[in-house]
Amino acid sequence: VQLQASGGGLVQPGGSLRLSCVTSGFNFDYYAIGWFRQAPGKEREGVACISSSADDNTYYTESVKGRFTISRDSAKNTVYLQMNSLEPEDTAIYYCKAVRVTARGSSDYWGQGTQVTVSS
Repeated sequence: VQLQASGGGLVQPGGSLRLSCVTSGFNFDYYAIGWFRQAPGKEREGVACISSSADDNTYYTESVKGRFTISRDSAKNTVYLQMNSLEPEDTAIYYCKAVRVTARGSSDYWGQGTQVTVSS
């Protein structure tokens, strides 16, 4: 199982980035995928989540609503996080996570992080 996050970088306030989470080794369509972030000295927090391909429902933490958009491409087993109007407070390491919950139990996988720095 692999989740490869990429797309981070240095951007000025107000700028945009698109993060990608390329996955392999599990049935992508059955899993919800989330983006989390961890800023220095802070706990990891959930940013956005998209449900399995059967529903494609999306959820966002309040601070990113209207600025970030999560989407998934089943043909590429990839989830994206489009981040617009970036603010210095968005600076963090961003991680993707795949989760599946069934009546038999749950499974989850983390990817490595990608650094996002918003600074002038």
